[in-house]
Amino acid sequence: MLIQPSTSKVNKGAKTIKATIIAEFLGKADDVVALLGKEFPELGLKKEDVKEMSWIDSVLWWNQNNGTPEFLLDRNPNSANYVRRKSDYVQTPIPKARLEWLWQRIIENGRPGMVFNPYGGKMNKIPITETAFAHRAGNLFKIQYSVTWEDGGIEAENNNTAEIRNLYRLMTPFVSKNPRSAYLNYRDLDIGVSHSGSYAEGKVYGVKYFNQNFDRLVKVKTAVDPQNFFRNEQSIPTLSSK
Repeated sequence: MLIQPSTSKVNKGAKTIKATIIAEFLGKADDVVALLGKEFPELGLKKEDVKEMSWIDSVLWWNQNNGTPEFLLDRNPNSANYVRRKSDYVQTPIPKARLEWLWQRIIENGRPGMVFNPYGGKMNKIPITETAFAHRAGNLFKIQYSVTWEDGGIEAENNNTAEIRNLYRLMTPFVSKNPRSAYLNYRDLDIGVSHSGSYAEGKVYGVKYFNQNFDRLVKVKTAVDPQNFFRNEQSIPTLSSK
């Protein structure tokens, strides 16, 4: 579910919240309509709300492009946008009254929106220690904080970065704690950076990405790359780099 500040079509010019529910189902339209009719009748999904397509066409659809798959071969860097992403995990339901408060804060804050990705189901059945990805049972949904802009100037970067950081700060009471977990693929340097490759520096962000699996990953890293040759700002450290 995508939550964005928007301009009301009813009250012209007024700021409001726009909620968009998007999902991908690997199967036929009739199957997903029947499934959600049983499991989530409140959504009121109808077949005309569903669009069947091939997997490769779905990749184009997510990019809001109606062209052919050859479009995906266009690697022109001058057409790129600027983005900033942050993440959180919610483990207890957010009260409705607090959601109303949150919607107002999003409107006041500026451009950043939020994406709620539901967890549960199969995710709950896989043990936390089964793979490096630890965010499983106990998490209701993941939040992606998102802002995208086109102006390459430093002022635009500073303004958008400040707004998304503020939204992240406002969500502190409602998200996971000790650690405040994060999703690795968004590469949020705000939660910690390794300057020297030390274990102490790596643990700051490592436990947020991998929770209790962090130390196991450190042991693997130490075994296969003891000199810490393969590294970046948020890589797994080695035990020898304490």
